[in-house]
Amino acid sequence: MYVGVDLGGTKIAAAIVNEQGEILKRVHIPTNAKAGEEAVINNVIKACDTLLEDADEPPRSIGIGVPGSVNSKTGRVIFTANLPLRNADIASYLKNKYNCEVYLGNDANCAVLGEAIAGSAKGSKNVAMITLGTGLGGGLIVNGTLVTGLCGSAGEVGHIVINIGGRECGCGRKGCWETYASAKGLVATALDLMDKNPESLMWELCVGMTDRVDGRVVFEAYRAKDATAIAVVDKYIGHLAIGIVNLINMLEPEVFCIGGGVSNAWDCMEKPLIAAVENEKFSRFSTDMPKTKIVKATLGNEAGIIGAAMLGENVL
Repeated sequence: MYVGVDLGGTKIAAAIVNEQGEILKRVHIPTNAKAGEEAVINNVIKACDTLLEDADEPPRSIGIGVPGSVNSKTGRVIFTANLPLRNADIASYLKNKYNCEVYLGNDANCAVLGEAIAGSAKGSKNVAMITLGTGLGGGLIVNGTLVTGLCGSAGEVGHIVINIGGRECGCGRKGCWETYASAKGLVATALDLMDKNPESLMWELCVGMTDRVDGRVVFEAYRAKDATAIAVVDKYIGHLAIGIVNLINMLEPEVFCIGGGVSNAWDCMEKPLIAAVENEKFSRFSTDMPKTKIVKATLGNEAGIIGAAMLGENVL
C-alpha cells in the first residue's frame, strides 16, 4: 500500500492507495498554515498517523503533492505562496518516523500522474493536464515519464505569456496565460465587459456586487443566453485555446486533460474549445493521423492524492 498526501492551503487530504490507484481509506484535516512550518508538518504527520493506525504493515512509500516549488531529489519544499514552508525538509521528518521512502511533487504534477494512472488519461503515456482554479497549474507526462525538470518544478505552464504587456501576474510578468485562463482571469474578463454592459444578467446574479462575480455567475448567465456572458465565455475560451494549442504544438500528447473548478462548466466549454484548438493547431493539416483528445479530468481532488501516492513508482 501507498500513502498519498495533498497538501493544501486550508486542508490536508490524505489516503491509502493500492497498486491499481484505488483509494482504500481517506482523511481530511485542517492545514493550520497560520501556525507556521512546524504545525503544518505536524498536521501532515497527524493525517498519516490517522490513516495508518489500523494498518497491518508500513506503507511502501509516502508521496506529498505540494502547491508550489519542490526539490524532488532532496525532499525539500522550496517555496509555496500559501503555506509557511521555505526550504522545508519535510521528507526527512516522515522518513524517520515511518521508515519508508518519501517523495515530493508539485500538486499539478501529481494530478496529471493520477489521471494517467486511474482517470481520464488511463493507459496513455503522453499526457498534458491543466487545472483551472484561482491560478492555472500544469503537469506533463512524456513517454511515460513525469516531467519534473532540473529541480522538480517543471510544468508551470500558467506562466507562458500569451499577451505581451497584458495583465499583471503574481509571478511578476505581464500577460501570463494564468491571468486570462484561470478562474481569476475569467472574472477579470467578466468585470471588464460588465462595466460596459450594465444590462447584463450577471449584474442581477451578483446582486450588483462585483466581489460576488465568479465562474458560477458567468456560466449561469451564459446558460440563460445573456449576450454579455456569451461574449465573456467566448473570450475566455479563446484565451484558453491559445495556451492549449501551444502545448499541443510542442508536445503532441495523446490526451489533454482539463481539471479544476472552471472545468465544472464543461458542458458550456467543450465543443467551442475543441473547435478553436482544432482550427489553430499545427497538426490540423495531418488529417490521416491520430488527434490529441481534449477531455475533462475525471478524478477531481482525488487525482492529486493518487498521483502523490505513486510518485515513487514506475507505473506508466
